[in-house]
Amino acid sequence: MNWQMKTRFAAPPSTASAPGPKTVSSLAPATANGRVSNGLKEFLWLLSDAQRGKLLDLGQVSQNTLNFFIAKGFRVSTEDFMRSWRDFMDAEEERRRKTAANGNDSDWPSFGTLAARFVEDIFQFPAETYSGILAWDLFDYMEPELLSLVVARLHEMLRPGGVVLAMFHSRPPDHFCRYRILENQTFELMPTQAFGPHVRVFQNREILELFGKFRTSKTFVGRDQIREAIFIK
Repeated sequence: MNWQMKTRFAAPPSTASAPGPKTVSSLAPATANGRVSNGLKEFLWLLSDAQRGKLLDLGQVSQNTLNFFIAKGFRVSTEDFMRSWRDFMDAEEERRRKTAANGNDSDWPSFGTLAARFVEDIFQFPAETYSGILAWDLFDYMEPELLSLVVARLHEMLRPGGVVLAMFHSRPPDHFCRYRILENQTFELMPTQAFGPHVRVFQNREILELFGKFRTSKTFVGRDQIREAIFIK
């Protein structure tokens, strides 16, 4: 697959004086049941030559999404990241309470140590496994120590030329949402109970720094305060 040619046509050189994500206005209205997504359209186009590719979905398991990618010949792995992180931290807190009751909590691991253990446990995949990763808006909900570890691990798991689709809110969202794909350029947002607080609103510079190891980035800004982003390894 000629990923460099794909990337060159998908993301023409920016005329900005400083480096940054290439940004395209994405003003298409949402349908009655979903949101029109230029980021998803770009993601699929970049993956179109990945024969028998592997895809990792970090959102809630959706049969719609599974069927969509399986029909396109992908082998799909799923990991409900936010639920797994909450369950992990709940278990650690319970263990800490029991340890404290016995007076032995003086050497309790730091948050960073726990985050590293979680990332190691949850992402037991070889390097360069995946052609594409659906990260949805999860980065908005991660503490900095966890965030940097996750981005580094996703970069490691991607094949050269592999692509991440992510979303960032330009203001704190009213609801935590799950996502499922309806068709080639449409996904549905499903408000649900949050698994944790919305941690931060990212600026472009912060996103660039966070994804600095990726060689190409492109963003689409929508009317609904969601910025879709594509990152290519």
